[in-house]
Amino acid sequence: MAEEARPEKCVVAVDGPSGSGKSTVSRRLAKRVDGVYLDTGAMYRAVTWAVLQAGVDLSDPDAIAKIALETELSIGTDPAAPHFAANGTNVDEPIRGVEVTQAVSAVAAVPAVRKHLVALQQAIIAGHPRIIVEGRDIASVVAPDADLKVYLTASSAARAARRSAEDSADVKATEADLARRDKLDSTRKTDPLKLADDAIEVDTTGIGIDEVVAYVLNLLNSKVKS
Repeated sequence: MAEEARPEKCVVAVDGPSGSGKSTVSRRLAKRVDGVYLDTGAMYRAVTWAVLQAGVDLSDPDAIAKIALETELSIGTDPAAPHFAANGTNVDEPIRGVEVTQAVSAVAAVPAVRKHLVALQQAIIAGHPRIIVEGRDIASVVAPDADLKVYLTASSAARAARRSAEDSADVKATEADLARRDKLDSTRKTDPLKLADDAIEVDTTGIGIDEVVAYVLNLLNSKVKS
């Protein structure tokens, strides 16, 4: 087992596409370092849920931004039980549904939404001594000074298999949807999904979660000791 890394302060940025293992790895890593966990993707999903509830046209960036700024988010950072609420309503389940999943890339592409949520994310990071943050632009935008930057990836087939197992969905349909989201997230003008220059890429295809967590923990140990 990797030696435990529990520095007084540390920020670990975990980026990567959907199905790469970000959430599971990040939550387990947060437990190992006795820290907290922030799922920034869930923040965009919570805002997307609010946008859909308001019946806003997804092609109207100004209307989307207005809802985003008006939505009160409650964010739980306990890695054992992270939770999200929007305007007082628990949205843990609905933000993982098909409707939100299909709309979230459009909402997340709105520059004003990203600016607003990045500011909230940075405030949360500043309020915790040890935090593992997962998303798509953490290393490059949200926490460019993170102590460790990791970019998790996996083959499209492996990612689709993992996600379809979670959702009990058709693998081919899931793979097609992941490809759609990858294209939208990586080609948007504001804060696109990309591998930061100083991030360490980790291919999780065919690798167990425990092995990935141990590897990332060793990387963190090296950073802390150097």
